[in-house]
Amino acid sequence: MFEDKIILITGGTGSLGQALTKRLLALNPAQIRIFSRNELKQIEMESKLSDTRLRFLLGDVRDLDRLMRATEDVDFVFHAAALKHVDKIEYNPFEAIKTNVTGSQNVIDACLQNKVKKAICIGTDKAVSPLNTYGATKLLMEKLFTSAANYSNPKNYPTKFTALRYGNVFGSSGSVILKFIQQIKNKQKITITDLNMTRFSITMDEALDFILKATKLSKGKEIFVPELKSYSIQDVRDALFELLQNTGEKIIGVRPGEKLHEVLVNKDEMSKTWKLDDLYVIPNSYSTTEQVQSTYDNIEKIKNTTQYSSENTKRMTKDELKNIISKYGMNN
Repeated sequence: MFEDKIILITGGTGSLGQALTKRLLALNPAQIRIFSRNELKQIEMESKLSDTRLRFLLGDVRDLDRLMRATEDVDFVFHAAALKHVDKIEYNPFEAIKTNVTGSQNVIDACLQNKVKKAICIGTDKAVSPLNTYGATKLLMEKLFTSAANYSNPKNYPTKFTALRYGNVFGSSGSVILKFIQQIKNKQKITITDLNMTRFSITMDEALDFILKATKLSKGKEIFVPELKSYSIQDVRDALFELLQNTGEKIIGVRPGEKLHEVLVNKDEMSKTWKLDDLYVIPNSYSTTEQVQSTYDNIEKIKNTTQYSSENTKRMTKDELKNIISKYGMNN
């Protein structure tokens, strides 16, 4: 699928962008363009990977002209650029809108103008029934991508736009588990918001598998969601104390804009959600049952309308958590 193709990754120097680049290089693309505004991270990434198929483009998704040039002759775009820290965005909402919303629209406009084959945006469970500004901006990103085909000419090499939605990635920058590990190593109490809090879990390898599978299956206008287990903060605490050292804890309370439990598909969406292999598919709201069934092979309508929440999905065991923490967190 990606052999001899040209790929652009916005936010390509982030944790996901770098991991995705490594995975894609193994699939023999002609070129991968790394688009980001952080020149230091670009220098470090270029030195670490050292591959002639990589191109490093300084730029900001807020700049449409730069994106127009960056997407010339591109086949696939993975849009991962975003402001992501909930508390920082709560304090700086104007900036989040410029990057996460206007920046996403700029990516879409550039893809339409340059007839990109597929454009995939990387979303988050926080976009579902959003409580914080970050989630609201990512919800708008989803809406923009799933509606973008309305602006393309179907006879003129239309771009297929798809949104992906999943939970926290183990070992990614800003991960709460990495923060806990660092606090324990520094002989500090770990700072816990609420022991009853739950989150969806996905490893970086699982996230990459999901992204590539959804890209292959995508027909445009849909949202893909993976099947995930969840974990509780209490179980994470216990697993870390057993693996490292019990340095104690300090309960600091839920932060502004933070939910006790996350949701990947809410109750209203569930009534319109389908199952395709091990993925959930939420079609564009204008799609009929007949259109969905004729678009995807072996797709089945979801009968259970209970929302898909980190509170009611299958939990990871403490041993599973310990294994994943050892693999993805201990060396960071």
